[in-house]
Amino acid sequence: MQETGKIKLGISIGDLNGIGCEVVLKTFEDSRMLDFCTPVIFASNKTISHQKTDLGFEINYNGIHEASKAIDGKINVVNVWKETPVINFGEPTPESGKYAIQSLKAAVAALKNDEIDVLVTAPINKNNIQADDFKFPGHTDYLAQELEGESLMFMVADGLRVGLLTDHVAVKDVAASITPQLIRSKITTISNSLKMDFGIRKPKIALLGINPHSGDNGVIGKEDDEVLKPVIKEMSEKGHLVFGPYSADSFFGSDNYKNFDAILAAYHDQGLIPFKTLSFGKGVNFTAGLNKVRTSPDHGTAYEIAGKGKADHSSFKEAVFMAIQIFKNRQEYKELVANPLKKHKLKRQS
Repeated sequence: MQETGKIKLGISIGDLNGIGCEVVLKTFEDSRMLDFCTPVIFASNKTISHQKTDLGFEINYNGIHEASKAIDGKINVVNVWKETPVINFGEPTPESGKYAIQSLKAAVAALKNDEIDVLVTAPINKNNIQADDFKFPGHTDYLAQELEGESLMFMVADGLRVGLLTDHVAVKDVAASITPQLIRSKITTISNSLKMDFGIRKPKIALLGINPHSGDNGVIGKEDDEVLKPVIKEMSEKGHLVFGPYSADSFFGSDNYKNFDAILAAYHDQGLIPFKTLSFGKGVNFTAGLNKVRTSPDHGTAYEIAGKGKADHSSFKEAVFMAIQIFKNRQEYKELVANPLKKHKLKRQS
């Protein structure tokens, strides 16, 4: 645990035929990263050895059988499997999906048992991970089942933070999925996360409309007037600084997003297209609202460049730093909540 050393940062290796292993190794090829955390990779000695040879890395690591045995100052590899997976860079295979899930399950188990402090997940393929014992569209849904809390997909880069009302939901099902209860839950989750994870005392949150032009007063759809607006009014009366709904087509281009601490988009592409346009390569996917910290890079498996040494590890590195910072922010927040006098003293000093 972190109390007895550096933050133990667990890493699920992702799809072995994608760029996951490459961005992990590139990140920790810089030995200075070991000053910030103790990396614990869930894979196997043979797998990491073959990957680093294929990709041309000169990296030493410490093989262990359980995360609790990780050593500070070293790259630790938990041996999740004994066999040697066949690597076919650029090709999503059932085998690469199987090992991606084995790595993820082992890492989440260690996270739940406090053998690691935070988790950073390398990219998986949503198709080849499907199995009899794993029927989830992605990391977020699985983590929501395994960890306590109300999960929120939260894309973060510098001062830009975009959360989603609905994430992996078909567009045809979006409007029906957005209920007053869901909106209340997501506003509460994003507000709590901004306070606890990012240190923002009075967060301002903007909601984007469900329909084009937020429905144009019911001409293009009634969901914004009948579902979003009443809940925004209700939550505002309860003390939340929440505003909208704003027309999504001009919200980012006009720089209006800079006036808010976070934006809550109605559905996946409405939020992620502008987010990735503004911050690609620097963005981080953070699963807010859970009792444990999980981040990931804002890109996928990138099969087209896998095995070629061309992958940019910037986003994965940002995910590592963000996981560390959020973990520290949560500890500080807990201390302030537990010790109101300290909180009062800090306010007087500021």
